Amino acid sequence: CWEVREHNSSEWCHFIRSNPDCQLDGGFLDYLDGVFCVFPPRLLPLAVTLYALWLLYLFIILAVTAEKFFCPNLSAISTNLKLSHNVAAFSLTCPLHGVTFLAFGNGAPDVFSAVVAFSDPRTAGLAIGAIFGAGVFVTTVVAGGIALLKPFTAASRPFLRDVIFYMVAVFLTFVVLYLGRIRLGEALGYLGLYVFYVLTVVLCTWIHRRQRGDGLAPPGPWEPEMPTDVEEPEPSGTNSGDYGEEYRPLLPSQESSLRILSTALSPLDYRKWRRKPWYWRLFKAFKVPVELVLLLTVPVVDPDKDDLNWRRPLNCLHILTSPLLCVLTLKSGTYGLYQIQGIFPVWGLVTLVASALALIVFITTSNEEPPKYHCVFAFLGFLASAMWINAAATELVNILRTLGIIFQLSNTVLGLTLLAWGNSIGGEGSAAPLCLPGTAWGPPAISRSPFVPADTFSDLTMARQGYPRMAFSACFGGIIFNILVGVGLGCLLQMSSSQSLVKLEPDSPLVWVLAGALGLSLLFSFVTVPAQCFQLGKAYGACLLTYYLLFLSVALLTEFRVIHFPTP
Repeated sequence: CWEVREHNSSEWCHFIRSNPDCQLDGGFLDYLDGVFCVFPPRLLPLAVTLYALWLLYLFIILAVTAEKFFCPNLSAISTNLKLSHNVAAFSLTCPLHGVTFLAFGNGAPDVFSAVVAFSDPRTAGLAIGAIFGAGVFVTTVVAGGIALLKPFTAASRPFLRDVIFYMVAVFLTFVVLYLGRIRLGEALGYLGLYVFYVLTVVLCTWIHRRQRGDGLAPPGPWEPEMPTDVEEPEPSGTNSGDYGEEYRPLLPSQESSLRILSTALSPLDYRKWRRKPWYWRLFKAFKVPVELVLLLTVPVVDPDKDDLNWRRPLNCLHILTSPLLCVLTLKSGTYGLYQIQGIFPVWGLVTLVASALALIVFITTSNEEPPKYHCVFAFLGFLASAMWINAAATELVNILRTLGIIFQLSNTVLGLTLLAWGNSIGGEGSAAPLCLPGTAWGPPAISRSPFVPADTFSDLTMARQGYPRMAFSACFGGIIFNILVGVGLGCLLQMSSSQSLVKLEPDSPLVWVLAGALGLSLLFSFVTVPAQCFQLGKAYGACLLTYYLLFLSVALLTEFRVIHFPTP
């Protein structure tokens, strides 16, 4: 499909519509048809600008959905399943919670993007580029920035454990790329390696506590409560009732269902709005439409509230909107628009059943007290937010492929730059982790597991506020989930009973530059950090930042064929 730019501009539209390689799989919008058929050739720069703005907005959608809807519901599910805050088994359940549920929540955008990209051999390079590119970015720019901001002493055993596992994962991916395919056993091996990593984290935490004499007893006070962002980040709940607890009346008052609904659907706290600077307001204004649509379609359960975030009129509305969202976004609406017996659409049947169920729940519940089955809404919210993330990831992959065709860039370079940067920088800049249940951050041994989100703003803010060790550990621990589950699950879902392998043929020599650069950066840290007795300072940070600039220069020169590397 790259050859479209080599034709006369009058032939672009015919070439796009007649070439099977130019058909985008999935998604609601045909970006190639839009840029080459809807927009006249002289307005191509305008089309590219609009696509770039939409790309940025898709990253905002992913960040908001993951942080305010996907992760809180994931935490509520884990709490209901007794996976956290169990005093009798605190030492084992919290590490397990951190490297499974929390890692899945924090890495959801990356994993969904990888799964969508692996679904089409033409976009598999995006997934490889994003996974490797994010790995290089986080382990050099973010880790180096932390060392520059706040020199510190790294946690020795968790660091060595995470780097060794990550190097093994990178080596496995290098072998798979060299062979050009991944079989069922290899895909299961990725997931098995992550399970082994989880067990290792749990075992190391248990041994560490036994050595301290804690055994299985609940840990005592360890550090001050984790500082929040200087901008007072919004709580995990998204309705305006959560903004400003100090303004609530001392005595509860009866509110009408209409007022509860209007309050729950308001994503703005006007008192907070007046206190914030102009750039915060500008960014919030961009997020408000996304938050409003998500509030309408995704329920959020908060176990830390007395009412569990029960909003009777809104939750009853969710019984209708969430299933509709799922059937209309699954396979880009293919199943939702399917007509039963050629007469009645599936979405119509879902509407009838969900409306009846919502009416029953509304009649049999009250505004003041959540029903006993309120935890079911956490599963519904988890499913609905996952569908939102999957839909946004599909559009993200399609628009990146379109930009690659317009500028004649490989999927790998788009993955290691735009997709990796977008997923690594983070959406809110909050210092708090996206998926922490409750109010306690847990003891130091747990916080050094892949417990916090490995994004730039979160990690640098934590380092600046006096927690560089936790931020540094997230750089090497948090992205293990992305590469092992992203590649393993992404390829496993594309296999069928008739074809138990997925072809992963590199689309450019840049893949080998990426793999080598990530391996070298990990090896550099693996050697130099112990050599410095785990005391990291500005020299280490400066070396990492210089390394990333050098890597980015070589990668771009390779992409534009200034530097030539022999391919295996």
